[in-house]
Amino acid sequence: MNAEPTTPSPDTSRNVPGTDAGPDAGKREDHLVTTLHSLALPDGAMDYTATTGTVVLREEPEGEEYGRGTAYAELFSVSYVAQGTGDQERPVVFAFNGGPGASTVWLHLGLLGPRRVDSGDAGAPAAPPHHLLDNHETILRQADLVVVDAMTTGYSRPVPGAKSDRHHGLAADRDLMASFVIDWLTRNQRWTSPLFLAGESYGTTRASAVAARLMDRYYVAVAGIALISPVLDFGTIRFAEGNDRPYIHYLPTYAAIAHAHGKHEGRLLQDVVDEAEAFAEQEYPALLAAGARLAPEQKQEAAARIGALIGVDPDWVQRANLRVEHLAFLAELLRDQGLLTGRIDGRFTAPAGDGNTAQMETDASIDQLAPSYTATINQYLRRELDFTSDVVYEIMSGRVHPWSYQDFENRSVEVASDLARLLRKSPHTKVLVSHGYHDAATPFHASEHVLAQLAIPREDYTERIRTEYYEAGHMMYCHEPSRLALSQHLAEFVTGEEPSAVEAPADEA
Repeated sequence: MNAEPTTPSPDTSRNVPGTDAGPDAGKREDHLVTTLHSLALPDGAMDYTATTGTVVLREEPEGEEYGRGTAYAELFSVSYVAQGTGDQERPVVFAFNGGPGASTVWLHLGLLGPRRVDSGDAGAPAAPPHHLLDNHETILRQADLVVVDAMTTGYSRPVPGAKSDRHHGLAADRDLMASFVIDWLTRNQRWTSPLFLAGESYGTTRASAVAARLMDRYYVAVAGIALISPVLDFGTIRFAEGNDRPYIHYLPTYAAIAHAHGKHEGRLLQDVVDEAEAFAEQEYPALLAAGARLAPEQKQEAAARIGALIGVDPDWVQRANLRVEHLAFLAELLRDQGLLTGRIDGRFTAPAGDGNTAQMETDASIDQLAPSYTATINQYLRRELDFTSDVVYEIMSGRVHPWSYQDFENRSVEVASDLARLLRKSPHTKVLVSHGYHDAATPFHASEHVLAQLAIPREDYTERIRTEYYEAGHMMYCHEPSRLALSQHLAEFVTGEEPSAVEAPADEA
């Protein structure tokens, strides 16, 4: 095992208020451990190294001599590098989750890494003791992989004396992650490797912003961005007074979740989704826009139509003024069974503590999946990767809040303009978009709408953006057929292969 030397970050950002580090900040050192592993694959063994730990990022202090970097952050990551591949031009995938406040354990152990958690699925979550499996579909077969945790998640922390909240915001987080990518490429001499970013949830917000930052600030063009369960414009999913967009974009997801719970008996999921999308795009906006101008019989008819689509009582829809908020829907859908429906994955359920609760009080999908990830990441880092730390590995941290969106005062928080600008600047960058039909956190119809409005030529939209759908939720990889399909789609995306038909499970009526 060995440790890599500390190398100053090339970023020359200036100090800002609240970033004063302690007297020992300049003496901080990397805490890295490299271990050798082998993964048995059907076509033979694949040897790889895993370099695990925290790297010290540095910046040029204002007024100081160039190159005398001051440490300001210690980011935790695991870098997987396949052996014997001539790695100088092998693709590299940088992956991160979102939240804000989520570590990258989800993509790391759920989908991308050479080891994966046995988490179970809806209706059959894994029971302790929790364990890992070899991941024969790991992206490491096609590319080297770097999973990195954002500030205050995982083991990522500011240097002693510095304040973490400096990095708790869209712009600051973007700049920190871009600096990490540049630093890693420099340390590992991988500047000629095709560069990919993969994000999930708010990680797709991050990936789009980071990719644009890399191009705008460093003239580094990414080869591709994988957007898993994306959110590119928060105005499409944030329920707020006077904003009807979320009601429209969530409706097809409600219909898909209703289908998962038997509310559309005898129908195919795709037929239900198609009907719901047609209604959401054509009739629903006009109904909401009509407001008090809508005649009582028209409102009653609309409520009946919506209730039938999403599997709830039309009277409840009418009392909601035709506007069904997502946490309210997740509490209402299976109320007659005494169950709450999951938000991250609407296929999951849990008993309701209060049968009259107005909103979903806890997320059954996270509650049932997170324990397996928590147990296995802590065991894996220590037992297999030989990394130890005296701080808590933050799976999900509320300490990042309040998260700053100060650059978006009086307008919607969005990175669609960043993504469009990147695609206009970088003609070879491609995008893979992955949607879960049962995802009530980042609904697929909202993403479809935002992508269709990107300020890029139509031929770029059709030729450079690939969209895939899965019969699961936000973390669709907990559903085995979806995990296999998504892994294949990612492999094709990274290698540039033509999309192939993935054998999906039979669509149950």
